[in-house]
Amino acid sequence: MSNRISQALTKLFDRHRIVFWYDTKHELRSDFESVSLPDVEKLEIANNQYGLKYRVLREAPTQKFLLYKEGPQPAELDNWLLDVQLAHGEFRTDQVAIWLSELELGLEFSEIAQAHAEFFQAEKRKDALKKWLKPDDTAGQLRLKMLAVCAGSEPRMDSVVETLLQQLADDRVDGMRLVERCGLDTFLWEQLTRFYGYEFTEPGLRDFVIALFKSCYAMSTDGEFKMTGDALVFLKRWKDSRQFESGFEVLSAECADVLGIEQDLGKRDFRNLIELDYFRLIDQKIISDLVRAVVERTVTSGDVALWVRQRRQGHWYEEFRDLYEAIEFGARFIQMLGEANLTMDSLADGVQRYSRAWFQLDQLYRKFTYHVRLSGQPSLMGALSEQVENLYSNSYLLKLGDAFQIHVDSSARWEAYPVVQQNTFFEHWVRPFLRKDKRVCVIISDAMRYEIGDELLSLIRQEDRYSAELEPALSMLPSYTQLGMAALLPNKTLAIADNDTGTTLVDGQSSQGTANRTKILQAALEGRGKAIRAEEFMQLNRDDSRDVLKGNDVLYIYHNRIDHTGDKMHSEGQAFEAAEQTLDDLIRLIKKLTAANANNLLVTADHGFIYQNRELDESDFLSVPANGDTILYRDRRFVLGKGLAPSPAFHHFSSEQLGLDGDMEVQVPKSINRLRLKGSGSRFVHGGASLQEVVIPVLKVNKKRQSDVSAVEVDILRGASSVITSGQLAVTLYQSGPVTEKIQPRLLRAGIYTEAGELISDSHELVFDLTSENPRERELQVRFLLSRKADEANGQEVSLRLDEQHAGTSHYKEYKSLNYMMRRSFTSDFDF
Repeated sequence: MSNRISQALTKLFDRHRIVFWYDTKHELRSDFESVSLPDVEKLEIANNQYGLKYRVLREAPTQKFLLYKEGPQPAELDNWLLDVQLAHGEFRTDQVAIWLSELELGLEFSEIAQAHAEFFQAEKRKDALKKWLKPDDTAGQLRLKMLAVCAGSEPRMDSVVETLLQQLADDRVDGMRLVERCGLDTFLWEQLTRFYGYEFTEPGLRDFVIALFKSCYAMSTDGEFKMTGDALVFLKRWKDSRQFESGFEVLSAECADVLGIEQDLGKRDFRNLIELDYFRLIDQKIISDLVRAVVERTVTSGDVALWVRQRRQGHWYEEFRDLYEAIEFGARFIQMLGEANLTMDSLADGVQRYSRAWFQLDQLYRKFTYHVRLSGQPSLMGALSEQVENLYSNSYLLKLGDAFQIHVDSSARWEAYPVVQQNTFFEHWVRPFLRKDKRVCVIISDAMRYEIGDELLSLIRQEDRYSAELEPALSMLPSYTQLGMAALLPNKTLAIADNDTGTTLVDGQSSQGTANRTKILQAALEGRGKAIRAEEFMQLNRDDSRDVLKGNDVLYIYHNRIDHTGDKMHSEGQAFEAAEQTLDDLIRLIKKLTAANANNLLVTADHGFIYQNRELDESDFLSVPANGDTILYRDRRFVLGKGLAPSPAFHHFSSEQLGLDGDMEVQVPKSINRLRLKGSGSRFVHGGASLQEVVIPVLKVNKKRQSDVSAVEVDILRGASSVITSGQLAVTLYQSGPVTEKIQPRLLRAGIYTEAGELISDSHELVFDLTSENPRERELQVRFLLSRKADEANGQEVSLRLDEQHAGTSHYKEYKSLNYMMRRSFTSDFDF
C-alpha cells in the first residue's frame, strides 16, 4: 500500500506544489508517517491552520508540501485552508481515487471506476489498460478499452467481437464471464446495437451471432433484415480473418442449422448464390446443382469456368477446390468432344491432328479424373463421372482408335512424315547442338505421353527466364519401354533380341539399363556421354552436378514414375496421380540442371499410354489369343514371335516395316483392344498403335539471361461520377490484357481508405487471371460496402486503393488508387 501511495503522490507533485491528504477513515496515519518523498516537506493539519498557511505561502513559497489531516475534510465555511486547497491538489485515499491516480485518469472518470470496480481490482487488468490509454480518451473509449482487456483483444469493437465469438466457438466463456463480472455487458450490447443494429429482448453472444448471419444472408438474398450495412462489413472481415476463421466456421455451421439454411437453399437457383460464402452449405448447393447442370447440358463450359473463377474468392473454396476443378474440366471435355471432328486423311494426318487438338481431350479427361479422385466424393460426382467415362471410352477413345486403325492398316511402313520418327531423335534433335559445340541434356520420362508434355510446356513457360517449344514425334512400334528407350539413343541399327526378353539391341549391343546406355553414348561421343537415373542426379550436390555436366557433351537422364506406377496391377489406378507428380519432378529436375549451368535441354518419352479409369468390359479384350510357330514375348498390347498366324483381330508387322533389323514379327491388337495377361492390370496399357501410345512429346527448353515474366496490368475505370453519395460504391476493374504463360496473374486487395489510411469499407481479395482476348470479358465488377467509419470522412477526399502483397511477406504496397469525394447524407443505417 505504501508503495502505491508513494507512486500516486509523486505523480501529484509533478503537477502541484502543495497536496492535501484527508485520512477520512483514520486508517492511514502509519502510511503518512512512513512515506518519504524527495524535496517534499510533510506537515500535519491539527488546529494550526493559520501557522501552516503562513509557512507554505510566505516562509517557503517554492517548497513542496504534503499537508495531512486525520479525519474528514472540514465543511467549506470552517475550512481556513480552502483557498490554498482549491489552488493546489488533493490526494484522495479512497480506492477509486487511488485507481484513477495510478492510471493518471482525472476524477471525471470516478463514476466509471465505481461502476466497474471489479475490473480495477486486478493489477494485471490495470496494467493492460494503461498501455492503451490516451490523454484525450472519452468515457466511451475508456469502456471500450476495458472491454478489450476483458476479452483479450485489440481495443477496437470488431476485434472485441471477433475474439469473444472465437471463444464462444471454442466453448470458452472466460472472456464473456469477465465482461459480465466487470459490469461491462450492458455497454457491450449498447455498442453492438450502435455499430451493427443488433436488436434484442434477451441479449447474448449466441443470439447476436444468429442475428448477424440471418441479417447478412437476408441482405444478399433480398430477404428482410434488421442489422446495418456495418454488420455485413464485419461478417466479411471476420470470415476472411486468418486468426478467427476457425470460429467463423464453427458458428456458421451452428447458425446454418438454427436458421434452416439448407431448406432455404433448396428453393434457390444456384446462379443467384455465386457471390455468397457465409455458409459451407452454399458451396455444397452450388456444386450439387453445377454437376446436374453439366450432366444435363444446360450450361456451357464458359459459364462453368466463370462461376468456378468467382467461387475461387470464397471462404470455402480450398476445401472444395478439387470438386470445382473436376466440374470445370468435365464441362470442357464434354463441350470440346461435342465440337470435335475425329476424321483424318492418312496416318500422318491423324498424328498431326492429334498433336494439334485431339490430345486436349485426353488431357481434360486426365485432369477431370484426377480431381474427382482427389475430392473423395465419388457419389456426388457419380452421374458426371459416368457420362465422362462413357463419352471418353465410346465416343472418343474407341472412335478415334478405329478411325486411326484404318490408316495403320493401309500403310506399308510405320511412318508419319513429316512427323519425326523416334529412331532419328539423336540425329534430328541432339546432333545440331553438338555441331555448334554446345552441350545438351536429354530428360526421358517413361510413359510421359504427348498431352502431359503439353502441360509441362505450359508450366515451363510460366517460369521466369525459361522458354520452351513442343513438337510431336512418332514412337517406335511396339510402343514399349525397351524399344522406345533404345530408339532415343544414337543408333545405326535397332533390333529386338531373338529371345524371350523383349530387349532391344542398339548396333548389336544391349540397351538395357543405364550402364549399357552409357556405353552406347560414349561409343558415339568419344567418351563424352553419360546415362544417369533422375533420382541419382537429384541427390548430387551443386559441385558434383556441375562436374557431371562439364565432363559430358551429352547427358541422358532417365525418369520413371508414370510407367512404374501404371504398369503394376495394384497401382495402375494411380497413373494420373503419378502424372501430376511427374510434372513436379521434371520442373525441379530442369531447375537443378540449369542451376548447374545446363542451358540446352530436351525432354521426351519412350512411349505414351492408354488409360481408362473404370474397370473394362469384356468387349475391350480380344476374344482370340495370338497364335504362331513361336511366341517369344507377350504383353497386353503386342506380341513378338516368329511365324505368327494372321488374324483379323491383329495387325501384323515385319521388322522391316517397323524400321528394325532382324526377322522378328510383331502383332498389335487393332484399335484399343487388349490381350489378357495373367497377373497384369488392364486399365493402363501401352505397346499398341493408338495415337495416345505412339505420339510422344519432344520439348526444347532454354534458359534466358534476362527476366521475361511480368504480371498483368489492372486499371480502375472511372465511372460517371467521382462522388460517393450512398452507402456503397460499385466499381469496374479492368485487366488490360489476357494472362499468358509469360504475363502472369496478379493478386490484389481492394478497399476504400481515408487520407489517414483507415479502411472504411469491406476489403476484397481479387485474382486477375482472365485469359480471354475479348476486352469486355476482362472487366470485373466489384461492390464496396461502406462502414460506419465512413461517416467521419464526409466532405473529405477518400481513395479506392488496390494493394499488392510483397512477395514472401505479409506486407502490402499500393499498386494503384483513384480518389473520390465523400458527399453523403448519413443515417444510422444504410439504405440497401
